[in-house]
Amino acid sequence: MLVSEQRLFSRAAVFAAFVCFYNIAEGIVAMLMGYKDESLTLFGFGVDSFIEVSSNLGVLYMIFRIRENPLSDRSPFERTALNITGYSFYALAVTLVIGIALSIITEHRPTNTFWGVIISCVSIVVMYFVASSQLKTGAALNSQPIIADARCTMICIYMSIVLLVSSLVYKLTGFAYSDAIGAAGLVYFSIQEGKEALDKATGKKTCCDTCHNH
Repeated sequence: MLVSEQRLFSRAAVFAAFVCFYNIAEGIVAMLMGYKDESLTLFGFGVDSFIEVSSNLGVLYMIFRIRENPLSDRSPFERTALNITGYSFYALAVTLVIGIALSIITEHRPTNTFWGVIISCVSIVVMYFVASSQLKTGAALNSQPIIADARCTMICIYMSIVLLVSSLVYKLTGFAYSDAIGAAGLVYFSIQEGKEALDKATGKKTCCDTCHNH
């Protein structure tokens, strides 16, 4: 393998490791502040960040695998990580639906959504930078798996936008159901991410493989 290719694979691995550690930090902060501010959307966003860690570990392993053998199939470790990720997202979706129902019934409102705005803005910037960098790296290596996983990062950006909008709406207007609506948006993307992960585990083509072509 050429030295330039080794450097590109190393770069892809660094980004995957960074996202893993970033999601752990983001998850801790989002869950703590979501609990403190009684924001279902922010708390759910934090849980999502932790679920993403298992996916990130699978991506990191995948990068090392395709560096050694670009044509090799997914390893048992990768498939296990994807299955854990997929079912965890489905569990998160169910939990959020229950939380939304309780919030509406009890007319619950967050005490504050300031941290939702801050965390979502940081997440959008970081994830956009990571996705763009990984897409460039994948294109330089002509590696469809790396490109596909970089495109899937866009779903994380969409979830961050949902958090930002719901937090801003509540902060500016005090609209009672903005947090519940934001959580409903997370439910939609959680189901989408769960399906993507389980499809990848079984080797099916996913939207990340076929959508958003550049």
